[in-house]
Amino acid sequence: MSEPARHSGLGAHRQPGRAERPAGGRHPARRARRAGRRLAAACAAALALFTASPAGALPAGGNVRPAGDSTATAEYPVVMTIDTLNPQVAAPGGIVTITGQVTNAGKSAIKGAHAAVRKPYSGKPLDRRSDLANVADRSTPDSKDGVELDSPQYALPELNPGQSQPYTLSVAVSDLGFSASGAYELAVDAWGGTGDNPRDRALGIARTFLPYNPGGAEAQPTKVATIWPLVHAPVLAAQTTADNSDQPTPVLRDDSLAGEFAPGGRLYELVDTGAKLNGLTWVIDPDLLDAALAMTKPYRVQKPGTEAAGKSAKDDNTVQVPASAAAVAWLDKLRAAVAKPGSQVVSLPYADPDLASIAHNGSDLAGMTTALSKASTAGRLTVEGRLSVDTRSDVAWPYRGYLDQQIAALAQQSGNGLVLVDGASMPEPDSLTYTPTAVRPIGGGQSAVVADETVSALFDKDLSSPQAQTDATQRFLAETFAITHEQPQNQRGLLVLPPRELSTAGAKALANALQTADGKWISSVKLDAVAQSAADPKANTAVPAPTDYPTQIRASELPAADLSRTDDIQHDLDTLMRVLTLPQRVRGPFSAAMVRSLSTEWRSQPPAGSTYRAGVTGYLKELTKAVQVPRKNVVTLAGESGLLQVSVRNDLTQTVTNLKLVLTSAQPNRLRVSKEEELVLPASQSVTLRFNAEAHNNGPVAMTAQLWTTGPDSRPYGEAQKFTVEVTSVTNGVLYVFAGAGVLLLLAALRFVRQRKRLGGQPHEDGDQPVGDAPLGDAPAAGGAAAAEPAPRAPAEDTAEGAPAADGTGGTDDTPGDGPAQTPRGSSPDGRDRAAGDEKVGP
Repeated sequence: MSEPARHSGLGAHRQPGRAERPAGGRHPARRARRAGRRLAAACAAALALFTASPAGALPAGGNVRPAGDSTATAEYPVVMTIDTLNPQVAAPGGIVTITGQVTNAGKSAIKGAHAAVRKPYSGKPLDRRSDLANVADRSTPDSKDGVELDSPQYALPELNPGQSQPYTLSVAVSDLGFSASGAYELAVDAWGGTGDNPRDRALGIARTFLPYNPGGAEAQPTKVATIWPLVHAPVLAAQTTADNSDQPTPVLRDDSLAGEFAPGGRLYELVDTGAKLNGLTWVIDPDLLDAALAMTKPYRVQKPGTEAAGKSAKDDNTVQVPASAAAVAWLDKLRAAVAKPGSQVVSLPYADPDLASIAHNGSDLAGMTTALSKASTAGRLTVEGRLSVDTRSDVAWPYRGYLDQQIAALAQQSGNGLVLVDGASMPEPDSLTYTPTAVRPIGGGQSAVVADETVSALFDKDLSSPQAQTDATQRFLAETFAITHEQPQNQRGLLVLPPRELSTAGAKALANALQTADGKWISSVKLDAVAQSAADPKANTAVPAPTDYPTQIRASELPAADLSRTDDIQHDLDTLMRVLTLPQRVRGPFSAAMVRSLSTEWRSQPPAGSTYRAGVTGYLKELTKAVQVPRKNVVTLAGESGLLQVSVRNDLTQTVTNLKLVLTSAQPNRLRVSKEEELVLPASQSVTLRFNAEAHNNGPVAMTAQLWTTGPDSRPYGEAQKFTVEVTSVTNGVLYVFAGAGVLLLLAALRFVRQRKRLGGQPHEDGDQPVGDAPLGDAPAAGGAAAAEPAPRAPAEDTAEGAPAADGTGGTDDTPGDGPAQTPRGSSPDGRDRAAGDEKVGP
């Protein structure tokens, strides 16, 4: 394939192998056809001037379709792109260089074609934002795109279907015919024929915008506050382990942050790019900072497939990872960036809980409001502590910036006086022909800062290609130029609200746009500078009703069932905290994990969010069940009265207290037990409690053993344990009882008399032994201790009630029956390898 000729306007280059053209560069017939086309285009352009839409015909912002989004059709088979534009703002006497690609997306070869720049048809700027939207709406060549310039042109080689060819065109600004300062359409088209239709015609077009800024009349620059988000889906698990220094070692659900903190990673690039900008507002999830800090020391990562199990962190389900140098460097780089003069830091509530989901599906859950309030306080303290910078923590950012009355109310209840809102949620009235300032009151002392819908949406899409980045940058420049010059002497504030998951390419495109316009027609400022501006009385201040909330946005919310289960975590955690003597080991990790379960970032990762919540719930249940009554089936009570022995086991590595054990008989008229017994359980030990029991009938009686917390608002702790008491040797009827007792007394008296006579009046050494005071294992007399019949269990379980305790003591002692009788077991009697660090359940 021969090298294409490039025509830059500064000298023509012939394409080798092509027929020699007459003087003037074209054959006379072709020149005539060109003249005819230009005349037709000019007539159409003139007609378009009279049919152009009036000011305000489209809402501010309009359509955000990429201006260069050409679509191949049978008539227009070429797809063109504008990949770079240099410079991005035109100046008098300058030259603009355009590069891009021409692709044959049709079914026939492209022949005798060239690429050329079109001169804007009117020579007048696109003063209205609706005009910019109209240009962006076009996808195929149109007469409103102006007429093709004779120079520069780029001769294209023959392109078979699917083939592409890069092009470069350099055009003098003076040739574009710009009449005044403003934003203009800049179009490049392909003109030629195809194998199946050799007619010379427009084959495809690419468009972008080019601001022209010759200076002169001064306009008040628009104050632009840009949100720069640093968020990531939660990675810290509720579990921790202990190293040799007895300090908790964090556990991460995966090691994804290691790559993100390293050069080339998304979070690294966000900080590196943002550090070069002025007046940024950094919006930071404090949980991300905690994760980064945790990685500055050795940490552990859960093995794939174990996250939802909720098991304690051990060697068989986690992997040890050395400290991350990338995390250390990232934190240092971030600290330097946020300390830059003119910047502002906004701390999101800890772990960025999903405000919209809670408002819509969990507002009736008492724990949700408490969790949000704690998350806000924890967020501020975390950011200030990790970054050594003042922060604002009363800013709410609902998912994608969509607001309704329920979300606003919950935000206000949580202490958020300022809400970041997308313009699509609070659109301006059609009657408003200019862009109002972003801040506005929404009632109850609360304010919203409403981001411009069109400008923010430019960076909420795939910007991985050079074409997409150029399109977003040039559209940003054109939109902000138009906003500033709508009312040149009325300075307004604009909010740019990119997505939470701002990509590396999106951040670089946005940074490029801000740097290009800053100091010219915009002024980069922090959020407070816009939030504290005077509101425009004509702007929309009506917060949408819940019925107006977008259905597609609501569909991704956390359902009420998930929120309810998360609320249960808080209740169960409160219960566990009551009994621990070292609650700080558990309170912090679990409170944070509960809020992480509500993270907004799970919207884009629903399966991962479900797995995380399951893991937190499972681990809390495992810790709670570490203090329990071992399972049993049948306990035998041989006689009318005796002692029921029940063990309680503590497999935690700290002492538990503020507990009592309550036995409840299903048939108290047949079997009655004494009052509950309070207990203290040393770490990794068991305690046996004895309850006085009084039986009135033989046979099985269902019994329930339930642990309860003591103190105010006593509540059940853990699951109830049900077992059966088998009552034996109770006579039928009261008379039989008395008769039997009388016979025994008579026989005892006769024996006593005979012995006194035989021994000269000396009593037998056992003559004063109470009835039923036989050791365990011996047959009881009228009463006796209950003999346990334990259910089959693992060797590590407690010994059965009625057997000797682990410390070698018997099952009974001399403690009065109406008081607590506890027999502690020795430490780790079952030989378990219990951890000595933060809360862990024995294997």
